[in-house]
Amino acid sequence: MQKIVPSLWFDKEAKETAQFYVETFGDYLDSKSFVSKINNINTLHNTPSGDTEIIDFQIWGYSFNAFSAGPMFKLNPSISFMVNFDPSQNKQAKKQLDQIWEKLAADGEVLMPLGKYDFSKHYGWVQDKFGLSWQLIYTDPDGEPRPLIIPSLLFVGEICGQAEEATNFYIDVFKQSARGIMAKYPPGMELDQEGMIMFTDFKLLNQWFAAMDSAQDHKFAFNEAVSFIINCKTQAEIDYYWDKLSAVPESEQCGWLKDKYGLSWQIVPTILDELLATTSSAQKERFTQAFLKMKKLNIAKLKKLAGQ
Repeated sequence: MQKIVPSLWFDKEAKETAQFYVETFGDYLDSKSFVSKINNINTLHNTPSGDTEIIDFQIWGYSFNAFSAGPMFKLNPSISFMVNFDPSQNKQAKKQLDQIWEKLAADGEVLMPLGKYDFSKHYGWVQDKFGLSWQLIYTDPDGEPRPLIIPSLLFVGEICGQAEEATNFYIDVFKQSARGIMAKYPPGMELDQEGMIMFTDFKLLNQWFAAMDSAQDHKFAFNEAVSFIINCKTQAEIDYYWDKLSAVPESEQCGWLKDKYGLSWQIVPTILDELLATTSSAQKERFTQAFLKMKKLNIAKLKKLAGQ
């Protein structure tokens, strides 16, 4: 199981969006390990947002979660997903990049045009028609290998200049973590100050992430539209991540928390899906209403609610 899973908040479009991404990306080559598919669809009834549809899906073997819970939060480019197209693995990498770009850009917004940059022979940044942002990059085959999909964090506004501090914090909190490359802004980069992070990547629980600072006049920031689920097997794990990450008490609800940089996390026991699947319809609604009222989720209480 993927330990950290990006979770996407939509108004009503979660299922439509998941189907769009699965169809847009398709399978990566002929490998059975890198497929795109919808794994599960579940509905929680009578939540504060009404009936909430939850979809678990994957793109090229990388797991995502999407749910429809109303218009409270909107996706923005503060969190994007970098997609690597490596010509050493795939002779059709550039062609595939162009095909996926065309589909993502349709009715979307181009943030950086597809073209040649100092860091890549072929790269573009696009916000698709549903609001999710993607960075498609033709990877240098002589560089160090990276996974196909990497969440990327953009530190802007009040937290601009904190990318290095924040990534050090995450590396300290999570096990099986390490710094990858780090490039800092040189002098004379207009608003972006010398020494701020131009790009860095890092591993948390052996999963790659990226981050950068930007002092440009962005009109967005981290919000709950993209959060990261941490799948926990034990209560001790839940307690650990909750204590380390939670920094905004008023944001604590139903396993959700917000850290000191404004990033949202969901600290979730892996047994939750099993408990939801094994309860009857009547039990499921009572179970749902009870765990929605919790802040930090408690495995023993959840089992008792489910009759186990």
